[in-house]
Amino acid sequence: MGFWIATGAFSALVVLVLMLAVLRPRKATVPAAAYDLQVYRDQLREVEKDIARGILSEEEGVRARTEVSRRVLEADRALQQAKAAELRASGLDRVILGVGLVATVAGAFLVYLQIGAPGYSDLPIATRIELVEERRATRPAQAEAEEQVPFREGLPPDPRREELVAQLRTIMEQRPDDAQGLGLLATNEAALGNFRAARVAQERLIALLGDEATGFHHIDLAEMMILAAGGYVSPEAEAALTRGLQLEPRNGTGRYYAGLMFAQQGRPDLAFPIWRNLLADSTIDAPWVEPILLQIEEVMFLAGVPESMSDLPQPAPAAGTARGPSAEDLAAAENMSAEDRQAMIESMVEGLAARLASEGGTPEEWARLIGAQIVLGRTDQARAIYDEGRTVFAESPEALTILDAAAAPLNEAQD
Repeated sequence: MGFWIATGAFSALVVLVLMLAVLRPRKATVPAAAYDLQVYRDQLREVEKDIARGILSEEEGVRARTEVSRRVLEADRALQQAKAAELRASGLDRVILGVGLVATVAGAFLVYLQIGAPGYSDLPIATRIELVEERRATRPAQAEAEEQVPFREGLPPDPRREELVAQLRTIMEQRPDDAQGLGLLATNEAALGNFRAARVAQERLIALLGDEATGFHHIDLAEMMILAAGGYVSPEAEAALTRGLQLEPRNGTGRYYAGLMFAQQGRPDLAFPIWRNLLADSTIDAPWVEPILLQIEEVMFLAGVPESMSDLPQPAPAAGTARGPSAEDLAAAENMSAEDRQAMIESMVEGLAARLASEGGTPEEWARLIGAQIVLGRTDQARAIYDEGRTVFAESPEALTILDAAAAPLNEAQD
């Protein structure tokens, strides 16, 4: 009730001030007809004086008096009409203003009743942050979030991979303490789009490794949880992210999901600096760059950041372009002659090998080089590259898993 009394009083005060301004006596304006009337009356007096002085004869004075009198009557009629028109206009203006003020005040109250919240308390920043933290503390758990995810059509079927994963599941039931097998199972379940199964396998792996679990393990678990929950960052995923970033604070995947978590939870002020700094530290081909660019403008707006997209740091150009033969390259080579195909593959393999030796590269590029050497029949070189890669990525179990998968044909041939 206090709110309505206050708003009503302020509204009435505004209306009163505006009405007083309109009703205040205006500065008198003299119509043109009034000047004409005064001039004609002066002329009429001059005619009388001219007759008295004998300048005009009686007959001439009568004609002049008649003409001036006619003009006096016309000017007086015009003056009365101007005053009447001004009076009508003044009254109409007041009516329009009154109706407009009433309609404005009534419309404001009606709009507020539709979109406002009468009786709602003030929400200073501190209170808003408290409400956000309350929602964070009571948000759905991982299992509940997974149950709420609608059905999504899976990835295109890959019969060969599905068969291998089915075999791997059977093996892991018999060997539950095989850390390497659990890592492979989690990775391949995720590759098939089975994110819940991948999450379960990754949780088993981390439990098995204990204190030996790396930041990459925890961040991979967080990503699997988030994907299994349809993009939602649950408390369990947040815990995995926090642990992973404690061990690997520069990890791009973890930093992206940390920003996503704060954006989801109503803290764009925390999400924006995380994503802004991540863009500055990334190359343009980093997988998180595109999703950040799609969302950061809205996050900037919600955070009240006075910047534009052009003010954001630009990701660095992608590292070297020599990537080695991809599956598409090898498929295209099928239409070449044997000599041309061999020459093309060898040239690309040599370029990739030279770049990895001088500049280094990602685990995927090392795996591609191993596969290309196997295609060329150079198993000894492939094994040497594999051994070197395991040394380079010794601290990254995820990278070792990628290298192991690429070198699997070597182990099969050896068996």
